[in-house]
Amino acid sequence: MKLHRLELTGFGPFRERQAVDFDAFERDGVFLISGRTGAGKSSILDGVSFALYGSVPRYENGERRLRSDHSFLGDPTEVRLEFTVGDRRWRVTRAPDYERPAKRGDKLTTEPARAELDELVGDVWVGRAAKPREVALLLDEVLGLNAQQFQQVILLAQNKFSRFLLAKNDERQQLLRTLFGTRRFEQYKDDLEQRRRVAQRELEAAGDQTRTLLDLAEAAATGDAGGDDSAPPSLDVAARRDATARAHQRAAYRVEQTAELQQQADAAHARAAAAHAELVERARTLDDLTAARARLARLDDEAPQMAQLAHRVQRARAAETLRATLETAERASEALDALRGAAAAADALWIDAGGDAAGDLATIIDDLTGEIARCSDAAEREHELSEAAARAAALDETTSRLAAESSALDEQLARVPAERERIDDELATVSAQGARVDDLRLRRDELREQSAAARDAAVLDDEAAAAEAGYVEASERAERAAASVTNLLRRRFAGRAGELASGLVEGEPCPVCGGTEHPHPAPAADDPVGDDDLAAAEADRDAALQAARDAGDRARRLRLDHAAAVARAAGRSADDLAAVLVEVDEALAIAQRSAQRARELVERRTALDELDAAVNAERERLHAAMTDAREQTAVLAATISRLEAELVAARGGFASVDERLAAATSRRDLAVSVREARAAVAERERAATAARVDLDARVAASEFADVDAVRAALVPAAELAGLEKRRSEYDADLAATRARLLELELAAAGIGDERPDLDASAAEVLRADTARATAIAAHRDAVNAADRLGDLLDRIDAAFAAVAEQADATATVTRLADTVAGRAPNTRKMDLETFVLAAELEEIVAAANLRLRDMSSGRYTLHHSDALQARGAASGLSLEVLDAHTGRLRSPQSLSGGETFLASLALALGLAEVVTSRAGGIRLDTLFVDEGFGSLDPETLDLAMRTLDELRSGGRTVGVISHVEGMKEQLAAQIVVEATREGPSIIRQDARSADG
Repeated sequence: MKLHRLELTGFGPFRERQAVDFDAFERDGVFLISGRTGAGKSSILDGVSFALYGSVPRYENGERRLRSDHSFLGDPTEVRLEFTVGDRRWRVTRAPDYERPAKRGDKLTTEPARAELDELVGDVWVGRAAKPREVALLLDEVLGLNAQQFQQVILLAQNKFSRFLLAKNDERQQLLRTLFGTRRFEQYKDDLEQRRRVAQRELEAAGDQTRTLLDLAEAAATGDAGGDDSAPPSLDVAARRDATARAHQRAAYRVEQTAELQQQADAAHARAAAAHAELVERARTLDDLTAARARLARLDDEAPQMAQLAHRVQRARAAETLRATLETAERASEALDALRGAAAAADALWIDAGGDAAGDLATIIDDLTGEIARCSDAAEREHELSEAAARAAALDETTSRLAAESSALDEQLARVPAERERIDDELATVSAQGARVDDLRLRRDELREQSAAARDAAVLDDEAAAAEAGYVEASERAERAAASVTNLLRRRFAGRAGELASGLVEGEPCPVCGGTEHPHPAPAADDPVGDDDLAAAEADRDAALQAARDAGDRARRLRLDHAAAVARAAGRSADDLAAVLVEVDEALAIAQRSAQRARELVERRTALDELDAAVNAERERLHAAMTDAREQTAVLAATISRLEAELVAARGGFASVDERLAAATSRRDLAVSVREARAAVAERERAATAARVDLDARVAASEFADVDAVRAALVPAAELAGLEKRRSEYDADLAATRARLLELELAAAGIGDERPDLDASAAEVLRADTARATAIAAHRDAVNAADRLGDLLDRIDAAFAAVAEQADATATVTRLADTVAGRAPNTRKMDLETFVLAAELEEIVAAANLRLRDMSSGRYTLHHSDALQARGAASGLSLEVLDAHTGRLRSPQSLSGGETFLASLALALGLAEVVTSRAGGIRLDTLFVDEGFGSLDPETLDLAMRTLDELRSGGRTVGVISHVEGMKEQLAAQIVVEATREGPSIIRQDARSADG
């Protein structure tokens, strides 16, 4: 990956657009980013990180101050970076969300964050993504590094070199976990631990289930036997299971006994029920015979009425065949009467309108049709005349309106010269006053910064005093905690003999003397000190020492901040600065109002000139429109005269052509209606005569004397259907009753007429049924008890097998979980994630030694150690330094400042190479080192410079951030970040080669 160009606009300390051309440093290889403290050197790296990932490392855990505080409300904020990955060149443009003035009104609105990614294809930038999420996804594929990896391998951040080298095991683990994404192995360990706990609970639950099943079986056996037949509490689960099996055998025997008793009860109940059923059937037969004789007698009484009903139905059927003919004749007569009435009304209207009742209607209709056609043509010309008159009136009104508008424009033009002169005079006055705005604004901003610095100095003075007091208190707590650890160690050593004696086992050798007999073991201490006590005290001591260091750092930082704030305030108090600021604000307000008034007057002068030109153009347009209107008026006058002459003849004796057309149309419609009414009457007379002749012929051929007899015999269809249904039901009922009576007479021939006693037989059936129900219940209870004991016995056997299987599985899972978690049998006490990270650390150390061996002239090499740590601390990720001069391994904390820097730099570069290889082997052509070189002595600084020369090998470009004068002299290629007097910073770039 290689960076080409960076542009920063409204970002960090940069208000105006600042550009950095990284390609200009390609020949030098190493360039310096310098500037005063706070000028914005690190903001260049912030811009690179924000462009690629939308985040800045130092703002990850706090407020994101990306937009420049120096930007005005309307100024944009944007970062643009051009870079190459492989053989493809990309350009990413990104902007954070920030507030800007709304397009409407005087409120503020939030400009949303945006991102764009383009690729250079040929000589043209082609868009590849245009939304923040899409850009982030595509950059993940292009870069192959996440933000944390990028900040470890390309942006080597300030004051973080030695953190990885000197970190404790747990701190080093946290960093490696983040870089290599090994948290999943921690999750594997947690999952296995959870599975171990679940397996243990399942094993305990299986045992509890077995015991619960035995309890249920014993309770069931006790209830079934009616006494205490359960196993004694002293028996184990196997003996209790055998007792349950014997109880099940006894329950099976009771099932056989109750089954035989149930069969005997069933037989007795069946005999009683059969005898009772025979008596019930005899009584029912006698009752049915009496009812059938009574019903037949009632049906015989209804026979005459049914004969009359049959005759009426026969006459109605005969009349029904003539219904359609009769209704047709009646409808024809009614229709004829209606048409004769309509024809008479039409004749009356025709005569009232002046028509001749005996005239030829066809000739009259033809004459009226011709007259209607002539009137229709004249009506169109009459409508044309009305439209022409309306247009002439509208043109007259338009001409009058245009003349009035022309007069009004002449009056406006007369007032323009005087208004222009007044504006020029006022503009000259306010322009001079508004020219001071920029100077006064700069003075106000400077005073505001000084005033803010003065207020900060007052606050920091109080905070520094409080921090000093806190530092003293924290130091005292640290001393007390250290004394407590020392006291515990002394007590621990004093009671060590008693602790060793407590672990002696008869027959095993003593760890001190080796003897297998222990006649006089040392007594244990009254108040022994355990590992947990000592570890807790050491943790309290470390925490107190860290708190003291933090309190000292805070007090020192507040003193420096107070001195800087006093310097920014130029030594003046906040009250003095506030008074001067009020005067400057008042003067600035007057100047701003004058400047605003000058802008308004210029706009009014421009608007006045535009109005003058617009009025003159409008006058010319109005004169042209008036001329055109007068010409159209003359043409319309000639057209109106011609049309009026043509319409005088077309109206005849009517007021208008439309009136004459309406009269002719109405007269023709009357003539047509009379003709059609007469034709309809003639046609209906012929149809009515034919229908009457057909009806008379059909009645004569039927059994009826005349039409009135037919009408009398007719019955509505629903009523006729009801009569027929009643007759059919009577015939069917009569036949069924006679057949049933015959059947019952035959059945009762041999049983006599005396009714049997059913109550006595029913009581006997009830007694037999009660005995049978009792036997069934007893058998059911015996079966249920035996089935329940059998089911419980099967479940107990299955539970026994499950407990054995679960015990084996639990043992396997427990051993695996303990091993992965670093517990016994894991002798190294390394969990799975630490084991994986240890392998990664070995690769990092190997890569770091390639550089450290050269930088230290072969004296130092780093070594990974997985030795067990004291007091149960995490192991597996320790680092040691081999000193070739002594041949001994040393702690990294024993190195000098320069040696620590070299080892830290080598380790950071090794870490970068390994992380890069994990990210896909990306080539890194651009690197940045943001390190406090000012703390190095000259010799160590020379070593650092040689290291930087090593970094640029292979075509790399290395950027170094520092304000050390020695580096400024050695590195000719520089980027200088300067803070201007107004506050915003600017970037100057000097890419001159050292040999040029």
